Amino acid sequence: MSSSRSEFIDPATVQVKRSGTISDVTFREFDGVDPVTAASRILGGTLSANGVVVRIVEVEAYGTDPGGPWPDPASHSYPGPTRRNAVMFGDPGCLYVYLSYGMHRCLNVTCSPPGVAGAVLLRSAEVVDGEDIAFARRPTARRPADLARGPGNLGNALGIALEDNGSCLFGADARIQLSLDPVTEWAAGPRVGISTAADRPWRLWLPGSPAVSTYRRSPRAPGVGLAEGSTA
Repeated sequence: MSSSRSEFIDPATVQVKRSGTISDVTFREFDGVDPVTAASRILGGTLSANGVVVRIVEVEAYGTDPGGPWPDPASHSYPGPTRRNAVMFGDPGCLYVYLSYGMHRCLNVTCSPPGVAGAVLLRSAEVVDGEDIAFARRPTARRPADLARGPGNLGNALGIALEDNGSCLFGADARIQLSLDPVTEWAAGPRVGISTAADRPWRLWLPGSPAVSTYRRSPRAPGVGLAEGSTA
């Protein structure tokens, strides 16, 4: 995703509305952690919001230190800090919410130290409590496994709004709360629908879960295994 130079800002100058208090567990689990490691720690955890609780079964890692060995051209943070992506450059353990196709609210958990953008996209989840509420928000879902299958559906099932951008996810006073319960085994593969850095195995999921989304490769992505240097 491209941004014009006029959009570039110093993230320290952006005031992000935050709800909740960052707790010690946030920094123990996410401060100084690369996005792939953070993704593995989030997988299997539960997210609670607005009467619905889900278990996270599929995630994708995005972003890293641009000066490091793996700068991520598929990340919103790649062009530099803007008002839209400022949360990614802030505290770890917060919610980064953005609109996809102008209507789907996608949820990400920030990681890495402040100033080094990184986030984990929550792709899919299983509803474990509040199924009736989730069905009311997702009336086109045919079965429980479809309620939070895909990032836009996950955001809708939880009733997340753009105003939730920047919310802290840890601590007793967090309105949207993430509880970690890391798994020891998962599958890994390329991220869904991206055209650059398309072969990195930065998508993690729990095999056997019916809520895991189907992998679809972007038609704009280069052939499998081609060098990223020509596209990044």
